[in-house]
Amino acid sequence: MTANGNGSPPTPASQASKRRRKNQAGEERPSTIRDVAERAGVSVATVSRALAGNYPVSAATRERIMAAVESLHYVVNVHAKALSGRVAGPVALVLRDITGPSLAHVAAGVEQEAALRGRLSLVCATHGDTAREDDLVQLMREQHAAAVVLVGGAVQDEVYFQRMTEYARALDAAGSRLVLVGRPPLPGHHPVTVVDYDNRGGAFQAADHLFVQGHRRVLFLGGDPQLSTGAQRREGHLHALRAHGVEYAEELDVPGPYTRVSGYQRTRDALKAGVDFTGVLAGTDMVALGALAALRDAGLNVPRDISLVGFDDVPFAADLTPSLTSVRVPYEDLGRTAVRLALEHSERISGDDHVVLSTQLVIRQSVRRPRP
Repeated sequence: MTANGNGSPPTPASQASKRRRKNQAGEERPSTIRDVAERAGVSVATVSRALAGNYPVSAATRERIMAAVESLHYVVNVHAKALSGRVAGPVALVLRDITGPSLAHVAAGVEQEAALRGRLSLVCATHGDTAREDDLVQLMREQHAAAVVLVGGAVQDEVYFQRMTEYARALDAAGSRLVLVGRPPLPGHHPVTVVDYDNRGGAFQAADHLFVQGHRRVLFLGGDPQLSTGAQRREGHLHALRAHGVEYAEELDVPGPYTRVSGYQRTRDALKAGVDFTGVLAGTDMVALGALAALRDAGLNVPRDISLVGFDDVPFAADLTPSLTSVRVPYEDLGRTAVRLALEHSERISGDDHVVLSTQLVIRQSVRRPRP
């Protein structure tokens, strides 16, 4: 008979445990609570009580159980614990892309608030695929996530409202909570929390600043007008045009993706087409970065020749030369607020489940009065 690791012969229980931890193909499988019980020489119920800590177990018995857990590398079935209500469900963040600087800050806020509340946070990307979003929401429902946070603009149509309504009802039935961040709210009464920020007001502030400085021809590099974020920022810009009595010019209203490449191409194309403008209002700071490169390639100086305003106020905005005037969006606060409202929802007798955070124009060096 071969001795075990401590020099003593293996016990019948340990031999049985090893045999049972082989599947029918003879391959190793994960240890189960029954394996732990056999190794410790106790019942499955005693192991469960010891691990849950909700029933008195003698110190000697607990020590044997924990030794068995360690030697077998046993991992507690978190799914089963979630079903029994003994473990806090995770917070899932579902967004289009995890590489964008603004969305990364939302994720940071979610993680920080979830950690403060003893929750694990999960980050998932859809890459714009609605079928993948459907699958991720369903997976998080099956994993008993405490909250599922969906981030980013969306097309406000009947298909969107129907999908979000189904998400909200399915998650609510599983004891979870749907949170929409920067997405259109649902009409009527549904089990959903909405955390938004003032896109219209931020865009109005940005355009207003340019008009107050004397600009009348402002190239607006907006986003996709079908998406709620792009539509709202365009509305804010148009409101500022009307407020200052500035005539709308179609050639100055150029929508496109919120990317650096798009900002560069749209600015370059406007310059090549001979479009006259003294200022640029970019839909995001990444778009502004592309516009800045295109202006420099054309031999133009910011702000001496062309003024430039961004939106988001991501960290690099202050480090550009010149430093970028931009609309600050409280992205980390969005993430923190989303988690806080979702986790506190069941504890509140009443409360607001639709909040809108304010935006703020941060004035730096990229804007000046237009040259005569």
